[in-house]
Amino acid sequence: MSRRITRTLVAASVVVGLGCASACAGGDDKGKKAGRTSATGQSADGSKDGAGAGAGAAEDKDKDKDRAKAPGKDSSVAPDADEPLTRAQLKKAALTTGDVKGYKVEGAGSADLQGASSPARPAKCQPVADMFLFTTDPVSRTSLSRGVTAKDETDASVTTLALLSYGSGEADDVLAGLRKATGECTAYQYVGYKYSEVKELADPKLGDESVAFRLVASIEGAEVPAAYTVVRDGSTLVAFSSMNMLDADEVEVPAELVEAQLAKLKKTTA
Repeated sequence: MSRRITRTLVAASVVVGLGCASACAGGDDKGKKAGRTSATGQSADGSKDGAGAGAGAAEDKDKDKDRAKAPGKDSSVAPDADEPLTRAQLKKAALTTGDVKGYKVEGAGSADLQGASSPARPAKCQPVADMFLFTTDPVSRTSLSRGVTAKDETDASVTTLALLSYGSGEADDVLAGLRKATGECTAYQYVGYKYSEVKELADPKLGDESVAFRLVASIEGAEVPAAYTVVRDGSTLVAFSSMNMLDADEVEVPAELVEAQLAKLKKTTA
């Protein structure tokens, strides 16, 4: 089987898996999701791309207007490090095709359907399970994700990046929980899917703090190795997942993508 065909299969498996997991996580929980709020009171479904995008964008515009009207506030001044980035800022900061040589960046499609959290078994794996859908506790104020593939079609890797914006201290809590979980969790079940070989990787030492780990996801009958890198930059998390069905032992998040995304985020919000 050629690497080009395999990458297509990986992409299809990832989209199906993420779409099903998202639907299962949010299916019976629709009522809960609609009323689910973060620690600061924001509804989760107004924070996502897709169905909640309109509400999220409208809320961001209202916030921007409020900042502009506030006495002594200059809208051209860079936001405080602990102030949540708006959806417009996240869009501006996200990588696009041309930012990193050799890679193509697109809207993540079905992989962008971030679902509500659903219980993982065992519970100690919850932060790892949630990160598969870029869902966290506390939930992000707003977020977006993008799909990234190498222009070289013989590269079987499929990468997804997410930018997640939080209130003061919330991103710290998310990363602390994820770090603890990757050190304790080895395998789990989540919305009908099995995940195994969870392994904490060496800290990439990026941003203000970072976590890296890998696992093997059983998606629609396929074993898909995945690697994750999650970096905190102030109150924003930059999360990457890379999946590869050919090079199971070599699957990793491309360092050049992480570095480029962090640099663009810094430049955009400076």
